[in-house]
Amino acid sequence: MKIIKNRCNYIYTALFLLLALGLFGCGEKASHANKTTRVVLTTGFGRDEVFRIEKSSCSLAEIMVYLTNTKNQYENTFGAQVWDASYNGETLEENIKETVLARMARIKALNLLAQRDEIALDADEREQAKEAARIYFDSLNDTEKRALAVNEDILCEMYEEYALSEKVYRYLIADINPEISDDEARTITVQHILIKTYSLNEDGERVAYTEQAKKEAFQKAQEALKRARDGDEFTSLIAEYSEDSNSSYSFIKGSLDPAFEQAAFNLGTDEISGIVETSHGYHIIKCISTFDRDETDRNKVAIVEQRRREVFNEEYSAFVDGLTKNLNQKLWDKVAFIDDEAVKTDRFFEVYREHFHNEL
Repeated sequence: MKIIKNRCNYIYTALFLLLALGLFGCGEKASHANKTTRVVLTTGFGRDEVFRIEKSSCSLAEIMVYLTNTKNQYENTFGAQVWDASYNGETLEENIKETVLARMARIKALNLLAQRDEIALDADEREQAKEAARIYFDSLNDTEKRALAVNEDILCEMYEEYALSEKVYRYLIADINPEISDDEARTITVQHILIKTYSLNEDGERVAYTEQAKKEAFQKAQEALKRARDGDEFTSLIAEYSEDSNSSYSFIKGSLDPAFEQAAFNLGTDEISGIVETSHGYHIIKCISTFDRDETDRNKVAIVEQRRREVFNEEYSAFVDGLTKNLNQKLWDKVAFIDDEAVKTDRFFEVYREHFHNEL
């Protein structure tokens, strides 16, 4: 059974989510682009200018700070062997490059949005950016300073733009406080028995059962249901009958097949459903838990944040669709990780969080 889960099974997941919010990318990654978007490549750029959005420019130094810090964070977490990984023919280095480009483009666009809505950093926030730049610059060794080609002024501007982009986000979602009911946010836990109504061919593709085979599957489900209602231990019936590798699921509304979900949410604790048909087959569901106060409260927070992101993304996408975006493809193609053991800096984002207590 397919279930939506909030866990990362592969290290690329977060990267692809970031790319989906960027201005640059390949194919469907720039999904919000439409016919009003104007893109011009490799024309009229200054030296070391990677891209321009309207009159807002991003330098190679800015890209390298983000790229190098991200690269070193990954290496510190997963080890140097992480760069041997690939996904759908794309190396992790290539993916991180595209993610950094998308992230920088988003920050530049949000700073343009700040200008439109007359949002600015106050004096204290500018002072925090200045102090963050000083601390981060002092953390760099001489090799890192040369490799990144940065000074305190460049870093201060980067921190200011980072902080302003986050401030714009807060501004756009400030009035988004939907009321989330306990029922909408509650997590239930169920056990279930699945009798499949399909098989897999040699290519791993689903092949629906014949009518006779489906009838036999239904009879098998009826047998299991009768035994469950007669008092047989449900976990023993799962072991005997179920064809799902997972015996239990915990989920909120909107996570599973609608028929399965409707039946499950109508059960009380320890109640057993009738036979529920989905595209996977016939299910018999037993409710284990209908409500958890702490889990429900956590879900409410997550749902509110999701609603806020949806509102923000709608506003953001409408704004960036009409912007002129220029990518210096020749320079971008030359951008690569710095291959120097002395370049280990990874504190750019940490220093930001220490000073602004938030991250976009």
